[in-house]
Amino acid sequence: KNKECCKCSLCQSRNQIVFYDGNPYSPVVFVGEAPGEEEDKQGKPFVGRAGQLLTRILQKIGWDRKDIYITNICKCRPPNNRTPKPEEIQTCINTFLIKELKIVKPKVICALGATAGKTLLGKNIKITKMRGNFYSSLIYPSAKIFLTFHPSYILRNPSATKIFLEDLKKLKEYVNSISS
Repeated sequence: KNKECCKCSLCQSRNQIVFYDGNPYSPVVFVGEAPGEEEDKQGKPFVGRAGQLLTRILQKIGWDRKDIYITNICKCRPPNNRTPKPEEIQTCINTFLIKELKIVKPKVICALGATAGKTLLGKNIKITKMRGNFYSSLIYPSAKIFLTFHPSYILRNPSATKIFLEDLKKLKEYVNSISS
């Protein structure tokens, strides 16, 4: 088990650090909030119910999960899946996420949910009003930030599935247009 980072209190309750899954050469990086219980067990991001939903939606638009890069703002599971605290987020961004983005060099970062969006944009956001659009980021200026719902939101609000699917289609069209 990976127990090396103890720069914040999340190390006390996690099983392991959950880094990334997928292709480190992908032009698009999907960023969620933090690992959940299943991710903490398996050591891979987005493998629980929300991750399975994301995988199915990606397949619907013709993206294979192994062809994209998926990670989280925080690499350790918060107790009871609570939202990571600002100091935990800041520690993890400085320790891992910025370095990760510099290695992958994505053209676009898809922020899955409000926590990822707020972190990547460096300001409070309203995901329901701002989703489906591209923004500039202070944290990683060489990539556009695309905001959409977190798959766990779709699990709780199935009526938003169509919007989520449309968002990801728009993201894929953009990635294809800048990759060709």
